[in-house]
Amino acid sequence: MTETLDSDLATHHADAPILEVSGLTVTFSTPQGDVRAVRGVDYEVRPGEFLGIVGESGSGKSVSSMAVMGLLPSTAKVEGAIRYRGRSLLDMNDHQMSQLRGREIAMVFQDPLSALTPVYTIGEQISEGLLIHDPGLSKEAANDRAIELLRIVGIPAAERRVKSYPHEFSGGMRQRAMIAIAIANDPDLIIADEPTTALDVTIQAQILEVLQKAREITGAAIVLITHDLGVVAGNADRIAVMYAGRLVETGGVDQVFSNPQMPYTTGLLRSVPNLATAGTQRLVPLEGKPPSLSNLAPGCPFAPRCPIAVDVCREVEPELIEHGVEGVEAACHRAGEIASGDLPAQDIYPRPEPVATRVRDDRAANILEVTGLQKHFPLLKGAVFKRQIGTVRAVDGIDLEIKAGQTLGLVGESGCGKSTTIGEVLEMVAPQKGRIVINGVDVADLNKRERLAMRKDVQVVFQDPMAAIDPRLPVGEVIAEPLTVHRVPTAERNDKVAEMLELVGLDASMAERYPHEFSGGQRQRIGIARALVTNPKLLVLDEPVSALDVSVQAGVINLLEDLRDSLGLSYLFVAHDLAVVRQISDFVAVMYLGRIVEHGESDELYRHPRHPYTRALMSAIPVPDPQVERTRQRVLLSGDLPSPTDEISGCSFRTRCPLFAILPEGERQRCVSEDPRPRPVDSSLVACHYAERAAELDSTT
Repeated sequence: MTETLDSDLATHHADAPILEVSGLTVTFSTPQGDVRAVRGVDYEVRPGEFLGIVGESGSGKSVSSMAVMGLLPSTAKVEGAIRYRGRSLLDMNDHQMSQLRGREIAMVFQDPLSALTPVYTIGEQISEGLLIHDPGLSKEAANDRAIELLRIVGIPAAERRVKSYPHEFSGGMRQRAMIAIAIANDPDLIIADEPTTALDVTIQAQILEVLQKAREITGAAIVLITHDLGVVAGNADRIAVMYAGRLVETGGVDQVFSNPQMPYTTGLLRSVPNLATAGTQRLVPLEGKPPSLSNLAPGCPFAPRCPIAVDVCREVEPELIEHGVEGVEAACHRAGEIASGDLPAQDIYPRPEPVATRVRDDRAANILEVTGLQKHFPLLKGAVFKRQIGTVRAVDGIDLEIKAGQTLGLVGESGCGKSTTIGEVLEMVAPQKGRIVINGVDVADLNKRERLAMRKDVQVVFQDPMAAIDPRLPVGEVIAEPLTVHRVPTAERNDKVAEMLELVGLDASMAERYPHEFSGGQRQRIGIARALVTNPKLLVLDEPVSALDVSVQAGVINLLEDLRDSLGLSYLFVAHDLAVVRQISDFVAVMYLGRIVEHGESDELYRHPRHPYTRALMSAIPVPDPQVERTRQRVLLSGDLPSPTDEISGCSFRTRCPLFAILPEGERQRCVSEDPRPRPVDSSLVACHYAERAAELDSTT
């Protein structure tokens, strides 16, 4: 069987596409009817090519890739053709597909923790694929190859970490281990399904670099599935945009990004925060939501959301064809007008105007003051007689302030202490060390009744709105819950709920609906309405848009800006997406291992970051512009964030600092022995001994 398969694959012409997908249709049967998750998809990938497939959640991206891998459940009806090196994958049985998977075709899954087996070491899981496809390989040789692969993907101390279990790796390290498994047998095709979605920008940059390195080492073609247009701009050769189970635009990355011909693509590009323009231009939300694939209406599926739809759009679904630009195909009846310039992007999706003219008052009173805040947790060992063996320095002495009507963005990698900081603010009790002053009142002086009254002034919007609200209650009761706690009369509560729904762009009649009847963006608007119902002065926003598609994210960000400017709200905005932070923030505080390493005005900090860590964060942000991405200088960090239990002398960042690596030996000693404290550097506060020399990194990148 193996010899026959190898012979068939060898006869395939070297210059022909390595993967050909033709008329691919995937249908799932449900009690409510058939769901056509993929509808007639056609694309091909050539050897060594990097194809990016993008689109909103539910567009069919992952289902189409799982069909290629033969990993869909038996209930899925797959039609059309999938040919790998000229051989039909749909005609192969499970044994034949198993010969290809891991050897010729590999996949990197979105969630490495669920894709890795928790009871086997990382080394055993890498070796498994090697031994299956090469039975003559010894276990010792497989282990040596596993160590080599871990080095290739950038895992430090590979000889030791090969014996680690998945739970002992960070998220970024687990994803790199998944890539090591994928490239173990030098495959010719790697499919990466959202490999960087849940990662920090610094780790994301490392993962993408590893993918490119794997492409260079193995010569593999890569199909990257993502919703991040910036990632595609910086890495892919071609792009395929999916909507409602179909490809609606394909072409070279440069052509599609500079002159998209499908309004959906245009909308996606204009809804993404761009680091170069963030804060100066409003985002353009894509109104509405994708259609149900169980009962599609006639015509173009995007027509109900399309601002330039005409009668024919609602009657006939357009074909994916060229419209005057060679190599670019678009499924739009008006693509010819767009390609000729008669319908420019600003006419299709004009940028919305703000609801209020904003004048920032830097002399306003402070709504929040945090001084010397510290939160340490004891690290205990022992089942019965516990003893302290270390200390977790989650927050290690930070200072913050937010003025009325302003937004402070709190950024940093996962594990740096952002969530602990906002938890201390929201708890409103005397901190372990330091002071928290809200609206002029020290929370340590509050009694129980005063603390309850102050909770009206400080509200929170959570990352996952569905997990933060009771699914058994209608949204009207969800929004009114804080008023119930404060004993507001029923009639007044109902009036306030209607007012809040209208304020966040929802209809007051929706109060009787349940959370599951709303889209993700609408649920986040409900969460915002719930937070606003007590007329607060400060909103703590904990990753409020990270779980949303970029098209929905834009509408929520615009709403938050409008509410701040019209109601005079103050925001503590916590996020790992630095482009979003720049879009909405007046000031930014950068955290690393429980400390603020840089603090300053948003525009100035993004334009001239002084701390090497901030420079690395900024340079890792993907920009949805292929020309910019190709010429950008990146400051890549090595390794992952150290554990907050580690005792690091001197500067805690020096173990990853790219500036430390290029300093003369004599100057390094100061970083090793002396802990830097925040000091003024131009208009920012920076905790770095050599902040004035950070620009030297540009010449070494």
